[in-house]
Amino acid sequence: MTVFRSASVLACALALSSPAFSTSALAQACGGGFSQFVDGLKSEALSKGHSASAVDGFFAGVRQDPAVLRADQRQGVFQMPFVDFARRLISQNRIDNGKANQRRYSEIFDRMQRDYGVSPGVLLAFWAFETDYGQVQGDFNTLNALVTLSHDCRRPELFRPQVFAALELYEKGSFDPRTTTGAWAGEIGMVQMLPEDILTNGVDGDGDGKVTLKTSAPDALLSGANMLRDLGWRAGEPWLQEVTVPSDLDWSLTGLDQPRPTSEWEAMGVKVREGRAADLPAALILPQGRKGPAFFAYPNFNVYFEWNKSFVYVLTAAYFANRLEGSAVFDAGNPEPGLEGEEMKQLQRKLQARGYDVGEIDGILGSGTRNAVQEVQKELGMPADAWPTRELLNRL
Repeated sequence: MTVFRSASVLACALALSSPAFSTSALAQACGGGFSQFVDGLKSEALSKGHSASAVDGFFAGVRQDPAVLRADQRQGVFQMPFVDFARRLISQNRIDNGKANQRRYSEIFDRMQRDYGVSPGVLLAFWAFETDYGQVQGDFNTLNALVTLSHDCRRPELFRPQVFAALELYEKGSFDPRTTTGAWAGEIGMVQMLPEDILTNGVDGDGDGKVTLKTSAPDALLSGANMLRDLGWRAGEPWLQEVTVPSDLDWSLTGLDQPRPTSEWEAMGVKVREGRAADLPAALILPQGRKGPAFFAYPNFNVYFEWNKSFVYVLTAAYFANRLEGSAVFDAGNPEPGLEGEEMKQLQRKLQARGYDVGEIDGILGSGTRNAVQEVQKELGMPADAWPTRELLNRL
């Protein structure tokens, strides 16, 4: 599973509107013949001050990889609802291996919490989901993947800078363009980090003088923690907490963009299932509507979206971090059946026709679609819990 900072392929069709890329600049920065495109990358690298010998050595033999583009277009797993997705990703084996790895690297996890303020479960969850604790790191040639995705004109503003970051790593002796492999979207190592993030946040955790994210768990874990801190992680604060909700709650108050003090939620009858609510602002999120699981999402939860843009992935990773730290299995409730595949795309088209910005018509219940669903539910006098059902589709 691919995870990377700032724009996951999952739900990020950003950018041809990016202010950093005019139409004319984009025409030069992507597409066209592949060899000519690579020549353009070389010219830009030289203009940035890289030596001709480094540029020639780095780009020698680079090729377009059609398998990368096929992988980019295969994202159906993220159409699954939270309960199904979480049950698919979280197994007892992953829990057991997570706890064993926490014991094995206890000093590293203590250092992570002390120096970066990141709780062990958070990195353990990413480590599990991304590479099964380092066992499955991907076998795509990283340079080929980055150049292929830079040449593709859907998100050049994301991937093109990663090519030059990889070139810097090459000059530092920590990237071999011929043998470095990883995920199809260019992430490297046990917790899957892009070259720019390795340059900025890489940590030599084992003290050997190198940052080696593929073979050194201390390097990978501390680098990931450093990146989270850089993205705004707040030390000592929770990220997610399961709650129960009263049946008469004003559902229009729910959603990630409507945080309020937990004391206000408690006054409305919302109760945490374990422990006590933190004295922090929290959004109330209902991943499968008012009859399904419910959670407080604290400020740290938003940092997850800087690592990955998929709501279902982020929620599952945050929940799994809690499980690894001893929380109970969530109460799945009895949610109404949601929409699948073409039904979700049909709903997105109907919402788009009513003037709502749902982003790409991809069948994925992302933040744009959730917000639009909640707004149209309010218009139609339905419970505004942001969960799309066949009743809603039929009424539209």
